[in-house]
Amino acid sequence: MAKESFDKEIQFLRMLVLTSGAYSRQQFAERLGISVHTFDKTLKKLKEVATTLQEQPPEAQAQGFTDALRFNYYESADPLLLFLFQAKSLKESESLRISRILAALNGGQELAIKDLLDICCCGLDPESTFPDEKTIRGDLKYLQEVGAIVRGAGPRPYRYRLNNDLVKQLTGEELMDLFDFVDIMANTQLPSVQGYLLRNSLKKELLRLDAEKQAIEPFLYKYHYYSRILDEAHLSTLLAAIRSRSKVQFLYFSPKADTSYAAKSTNPLFERESGGRPETALPLKIVYDHQYGRWYLLTHSKHMGIRKYRMEGMTQIEEGEAVTEELFLAEQSALEQQIATSWLIDTGRPVTVRAKFLNPQRSGSARNFVKERVLLQGQWGVITEEDLHFFIYEITVNGTTEIKPWLRSFGSSCEVLAPRQLRQELIAEWKEMLDYYEPF
Repeated sequence: MAKESFDKEIQFLRMLVLTSGAYSRQQFAERLGISVHTFDKTLKKLKEVATTLQEQPPEAQAQGFTDALRFNYYESADPLLLFLFQAKSLKESESLRISRILAALNGGQELAIKDLLDICCCGLDPESTFPDEKTIRGDLKYLQEVGAIVRGAGPRPYRYRLNNDLVKQLTGEELMDLFDFVDIMANTQLPSVQGYLLRNSLKKELLRLDAEKQAIEPFLYKYHYYSRILDEAHLSTLLAAIRSRSKVQFLYFSPKADTSYAAKSTNPLFERESGGRPETALPLKIVYDHQYGRWYLLTHSKHMGIRKYRMEGMTQIEEGEAVTEELFLAEQSALEQQIATSWLIDTGRPVTVRAKFLNPQRSGSARNFVKERVLLQGQWGVITEEDLHFFIYEITVNGTTEIKPWLRSFGSSCEVLAPRQLRQELIAEWKEMLDYYEPF
């Protein structure tokens, strides 16, 4: 897929999962800011990708894409939208060549550039453009950079082979142990897409070693945020910009916007409003919100100061000019000071929150799961008072907006004591909920 198209597929898949088929083709296209024809082309392309990667028999191919987007608890360890990353961001001609190169090297033999050139040219339409040796060299360089192949030892002409030494040198039991470790890390650590890709490769190798035995998956992970998986597509570009102290330009769609994507205008005669907002900013920090499964980019703008963006609304990201190290470190330090007491990314006025947590009624040596959760998730907050029935938790945070959902999640086990405004807000919310359950 072309690079610009990758943004489109990300937003396309996000909406496809979130709407669960509730939109018509026309509504879907309008929301994305594309034509119905482009919608159909994108859907066809994604079906082809899903079919290729899932290696299904012909009779099951038509249903494959639908099943891939249907949530299944017992397959939740395989993120449904991960196939977008497996397809890479390549043009169709590049995908074909690279697929042929990898298929040729999969036999275990080492091949030279001339051999691979003959394989890539074999079976092509006589009217199509044939690749040359320079093109194949470029493909091999790309595959080396991503670690898919290695150059064999020996004189020129150089020969290449698949970089699969890891799985070939391990026994079946060692491979299973490695699979279990990668499975846990990919599902509990961030970022995780590369871990899922490795997990998928190990699973295929286990199935290849014993086709009758399915890879044993000891754990099931139910709470996957598909937006988090999709938004990881932006991490590499943004982290590279932070490392090089470079500004970034992008088209931003607010979560409240009517559209979430706009194609680049290539013909000035048919140029139209994109609906997005062009932005230029210096990226300083990337933050992940575990509660809602969202990625945030914190930046500095010359005229607007610190700015925050939800990464799901960022498209057409491009790296811009670099700034001096002195300026970058100064802005980064200023940001860290402002969010030092932030529950997540709030840069508002610090306020002290006090909450009373009720210990669960327990018998014998039963664990106090309320206290354990507060100690685990309560960040730098401290317990200032405690007895047999309750304990008082206190923390100073920037504003109360971000900590309120966490406090609310404890239900009747938590009573907010201060600040008064937060207490009144929660009282109003609980009263509103109570009204829903009043008898008719």
